[in-house]
Amino acid sequence: MRQAWRWFGPDAGVSLDAVRQAGATDIVSALHDVPIGQAWTPSQIAERKTLIENTPADRTPLVWSVVESIPISDAIKREGGAAKQDIAAWIASMEALAAHDIKVICYNFMPVVDWCRTDLDYVTPSGATAMRFDQDRFAAFDLHILQRKNAERDYSEADRLAARATYEAMSETEINQLIFNIASALPGSTTEPLTIPAFRDKLETYTHVDANKLRQNLIAFLEEVTPVADELGVRLTLHPDDPPRSLFGLPRIASNEADYAAIFDAVPSPANGMCFCSGSLGVRADNDLPAMARRFASRIYFSHLRATTRQGDGRSFYEAAHLEGDVDMVALLRALVEEDRKRDSGSKIIFRSDHGHRMLDDLAKQVTPGYPVIGRLRGLAELRGVITVLDAGALCSAKAGG
Repeated sequence: MRQAWRWFGPDAGVSLDAVRQAGATDIVSALHDVPIGQAWTPSQIAERKTLIENTPADRTPLVWSVVESIPISDAIKREGGAAKQDIAAWIASMEALAAHDIKVICYNFMPVVDWCRTDLDYVTPSGATAMRFDQDRFAAFDLHILQRKNAERDYSEADRLAARATYEAMSETEINQLIFNIASALPGSTTEPLTIPAFRDKLETYTHVDANKLRQNLIAFLEEVTPVADELGVRLTLHPDDPPRSLFGLPRIASNEADYAAIFDAVPSPANGMCFCSGSLGVRADNDLPAMARRFASRIYFSHLRATTRQGDGRSFYEAAHLEGDVDMVALLRALVEEDRKRDSGSKIIFRSDHGHRMLDDLAKQVTPGYPVIGRLRGLAELRGVITVLDAGALCSAKAGG
């Protein structure tokens, strides 16, 4: 498996030497400054690729191997194949990337909001901080700050009472921070920052899009895109919903095993793959991650590896250390490593330590939420250690069998 690092570019405060020192060889990056729906140009891609891959003589080479992400526009999510202009722009970006030998593309199909958290610095038992999704704070935002139309229908009486109590206990500063956390588009997201009025307006545009319609629109998009991807040798990796359930009354269609099976059955092209995100899928207690990895093994081209700890009734959670929490990371890695051994050197699974705790010196710095250096460094080291042991065990077994 190839070890990667999410890099937001030269202005993000993380040097490429820091990536080298972490032990990663592959870069996961994107052109976040290009507006959603606009095609990436060859010159823009070449500039980023040159920055990453023009290695000084005394430094370890890095390769830009994964794009995360080319955003999917709202028009495609709402209209599917009818959004011809936006699909054409997406294909043009893919073609330009392939021409520069960048052939793994991550994307998601979450409407209005991308990955969602209510807290960016939840204090864990170690004193490090992590990102957290608190159901009561989310409901307080939905019901009392956003005041979404008919939102009360999505909550039980107990939920509504807890949300009101949570909201009434919040200071103005806490309310503004919650708005920022949910509506501002967190780093790496593929949705636009929204004011509260714009948030309500955007939700209204999805009034007639249910889960079936959203899935049909994704399939229509893939039917247009995968033939070109097949010709180019590109692999598309659909990221799971995060959290993997409906938010704001919006449909979610990449949350469990059945969701992915339906998408792969509808579009069987080898280009139609998944980004196996253990942190997103692991939030649901009914998702058996090792079993999912074994079932969809041939479709996994890219993986985000992290863990979460469910709290209360399971709707709240925080991001645990990579080998802790509710994800059986060793069992999951065993399934991924077994698949990876079957592949040639050019098609290995690329993975990155996803997110990380804010810890040690990073606690005193301004860091990108979810992407502090030290926490991700710890995570990558832990994952690398497990993989090393699994590989050594397989080698011993092979020798014993021989």
